[in-house]
Amino acid sequence: MSPSGRPRSLSLVFLLGMGMASERINCPSRCSCQYLEVNCTGQQLQEFPAAIPLDTRQLILAANNVSYLPAVELSFLADLVYLDCRKNLLGDDLDFTFIGVAKLVYLDLSFNNLTQVTLSTFSHLLSLVVLKISDNPNLVAVEKDAFANNTWLRHLDVSRTGLMFLDTSTVRDLPNLRVLGLSDNLWHCNCSFLDFITWMTESNVHFPDADNMTCYTPEGLRALKMPAVEAQLHFNCLTQLYKQDYIFLCLIGFCIFFAGTVAAWLAGVYAVIYKLHTSKGEEREEEEDT
Repeated sequence: MSPSGRPRSLSLVFLLGMGMASERINCPSRCSCQYLEVNCTGQQLQEFPAAIPLDTRQLILAANNVSYLPAVELSFLADLVYLDCRKNLLGDDLDFTFIGVAKLVYLDLSFNNLTQVTLSTFSHLLSLVVLKISDNPNLVAVEKDAFANNTWLRHLDVSRTGLMFLDTSTVRDLPNLRVLGLSDNLWHCNCSFLDFITWMTESNVHFPDADNMTCYTPEGLRALKMPAVEAQLHFNCLTQLYKQDYIFLCLIGFCIFFAGTVAAWLAGVYAVIYKLHTSKGEEREEEEDT
């Protein structure tokens, strides 16, 4: 080794070069990698990329053509906290997909082809804080209590989907919810939806783009803002009776009338029997006296 220390410097450069080369080798094809981050945005990927470093914390797959997220490959990324899959072709079968990424905090599935959210879709994401499933026009169903295990959820966006109804308990029971996107959906503002609208007016949750949170059906309430339609629904649902209500009341009235008639008949029969029994008793007493 020379006094100038050049061999040591060359060794350092060699080691750094080997490290950079190793990092490039471990990076998925057509993706860019930084420390704990893999970015595959807009690479026209048809499937989930292979050879993702196992210590990846942030994975960005935005603007591709991925139609399926393999649960096994995802489970290898046990430290993943950020997953961006917006603008892909993900379909309806996401049940148990995220079972191995329990540390996930941020999940963006907007601009896809989701059709439903079930009790098994996000139930394993116990640390989830932000969930974006907006801009899924085929999303027509979110099961009641679908987010029951996501108690840390603060930001939920279901805007611009095909949703017509959302059970109140699905969002009301999220203790940390602060932002809820509901705009530009096909909300059916009937009496069953009154409880949800009442919750909206009473909660401390922020609803972005509130001007576009409107009713789509029925025709008489179309384009009315959801919080403002509460009074109209109260009048329609709590003061007016529908055809089935009149039928129900008629049945109740008939049952009461029938029960009263039977009771009166039984009382009359009992009175007659009692009178006959009393008369026979009196006759026997008179015969015995004579």
